[in-house]
Amino acid sequence: MPPIVHGFDWPDRFVIGTVGQPGSRTFFMQARAGSRMVSVSLEKDQSSALAERIEEVLDELMGTDGNPYSVPALTPEGLVDNEPLEQPIDEQFRAGVMSLGWDPTTAQIVIEAFPIIEVDVDELEDVEVIEVEPEEALLVRIPVGTARAFAKRTREVVGAGRPICPLCRLPMDSDDHICELPDGFR
Repeated sequence: MPPIVHGFDWPDRFVIGTVGQPGSRTFFMQARAGSRMVSVSLEKDQSSALAERIEEVLDELMGTDGNPYSVPALTPEGLVDNEPLEQPIDEQFRAGVMSLGWDPTTAQIVIEAFPIIEVDVDELEDVEVIEVEPEEALLVRIPVGTARAFAKRTREVVGAGRPICPLCRLPMDSDDHICELPDGFR
C-alpha cells in the first residue's frame, strides 16, 4: 500500500515551535493550508540541523551567478512569524528520517519527514538489508523567502531553551546550577 503523503505546496504557514518548559520541551513542525493542518514531533537536534542545512542551501543558491532565484540574504520583514503553534496540536507522527531538497523548476525548498519505524529485533532472523516503505510522510514545498524565515524562527526556538553554563558548557536547570569543571580548573 502506498504511503499517505501529507503534502503542502505553498502552505499558508510552516513553522517549528515547542510545547512545554525549557528542559522538557516537545518540538513540533507544523504545516497549514487553509483549515488543513499537520503537526509532526521531532527532536531539538533535528530542528537545529534542518535550519542549519536550509541556510546552507539558501546561501549556496544566493551565491549562484546573478542570484537567479532571488534568494534573500535576510528574512523578508513580511514573512517573520513569531506566533505560537496553532491549537489543537494533534501529533501525526514522530519524525525519524528527514530529507531536504531543492526544486529549481519552482524555486522551492522541499522538506520531507518520515515517521520513525520501529522494528522488533527478536523477529529478525537473518541480518539483511530490507527496504521498508513508511506508512505516511510529510512533504512541504516552500519558496526561498519563506525558507529563510523558517530557518530564522527555528534557530530562535532552539536557542530559547535552558541557558548554557559558560564554564561547563552544559544546560543549566536552575539558578543554583553546580557544574563539574574539566580537569585543570579549580
